[in-house]
Amino acid sequence: MARPRIVIVGAGFAGVACVRSLERTLSPGEAEILLVTPLSYQLYLPLLPQVASGVLTPQSVAVSLRRSRRHRTRIVPGGAVGIDTRAKVCVIRKITGELVDQPYDYLALAPGSVTRTFDIPGLTEHGRGMKTLAEAAHLRDHVIAQLDLADAAPPGSAERASRLGFVVVGGGYAGTETAASLQRLTTNAIGRYPRLDRREISWHLVDVAPKLMPELGDRLGGAALDVLRRRGIEVSLGASVAKAGPEDVTLTDGRVLPCRTLVWTAGVAASPLVATLGAETARSGRLVVSPDLRVPGAEGAFALGDSAAVPDLVGGGVGNGSGGDAVCPPTAQHAHRQGKVAAHNIVAMLRGTPLRSYTHKDLGLVVDLGGRDGVSRPLGIDLRGMPAQAVARGYHWAALRTGAAKTRVMTNWLLNAVAGDDFVRTGFQTYKPGTLRDFEHTDDYLTPEEVRAHTAPYGG
Repeated sequence: MARPRIVIVGAGFAGVACVRSLERTLSPGEAEILLVTPLSYQLYLPLLPQVASGVLTPQSVAVSLRRSRRHRTRIVPGGAVGIDTRAKVCVIRKITGELVDQPYDYLALAPGSVTRTFDIPGLTEHGRGMKTLAEAAHLRDHVIAQLDLADAAPPGSAERASRLGFVVVGGGYAGTETAASLQRLTTNAIGRYPRLDRREISWHLVDVAPKLMPELGDRLGGAALDVLRRRGIEVSLGASVAKAGPEDVTLTDGRVLPCRTLVWTAGVAASPLVATLGAETARSGRLVVSPDLRVPGAEGAFALGDSAAVPDLVGGGVGNGSGGDAVCPPTAQHAHRQGKVAAHNIVAMLRGTPLRSYTHKDLGLVVDLGGRDGVSRPLGIDLRGMPAQAVARGYHWAALRTGAAKTRVMTNWLLNAVAGDDFVRTGFQTYKPGTLRDFEHTDDYLTPEEVRAHTAPYGG
């Protein structure tokens, strides 16, 4: 008799936690485990701003999926582009571009999220994201290239002004940390450019919300705002981008900012894979699931992580946008723990034991602003400055999954503190635009109709 197939889609915090729990719990004869991911590493997303600023190397935050004594999961190198829950088939686009069908008995959907964009003229052509390792590495190259080109441009010229103008949109954790980290990069680098004056560099952080990082509360949000402004970053709240061009950005309040670097971190949306299921979603685009993470009407399918609107049974979650109960926020700590619950419930269905609902009280939030600055709220305790930064780095270091990753990150932190940065461009993608549409491959997904046509031979 063939072993049941368990297919996990996505190698983020949720998917990897699910895989590791299944490997620990199931014997090899009980089930076949497959992980669908285009890359054979788990990206430690919260540390991406430090990759962009050069504090960490890209390899430091790419945690290998194959470094495990229990590793027996078959990794399918590709991305899921469609799901037929009636036929129980996952359609995968391999990294070669080939479409293949993967039948499953149990499915754990953890495809994560993509950068949320709006219909703003020029945004997809000129905006840059911070969701992937390639984007972070490319952004570092791009920022240093602007300094190189500005140094070669005539003093007082429009070209120099636009190359030294940097705009980050999004006042959440990703945007705030990105602006703080990259501003430190340009400030520290300016000493290597004797023809440039640091006063020529302008940094703007823009967010439509009235407060910076409102989840942290007024005190810590205000403390973070003070740090950014003390460093010379102009923070514009209650505004957004009206139009993006190759050399400037127009804000909704009418200001036109010279800029050739627009970093867009204004929130995330559920993976486009969710739309191929034809299942109920919340207004956020996340799949509506039951407390035990099952997708209603989809036999054997579970959803977790950023693409699932998991009911918050403990309190402290966010509204789902449709007038219903609160759902868990899309954070790493929730995704990791949901992965373990999904694994438990898949095993429970295999063995005929009771399923478990997901419950977890949020442990707090940490924000590393670089240098000696940070704001954190571990277990409800407000911290700022060095103590907050130490807590933030300690939390991230402890959360790294392998000893090799922990060693690389700690070594990078120490080396950067002692030796600084050489501000060198790799040049790997010098002639590629590196904009939002170039990295997240959101056009790769099938429509629900294409999925059904593709899986028709399976009797879906």
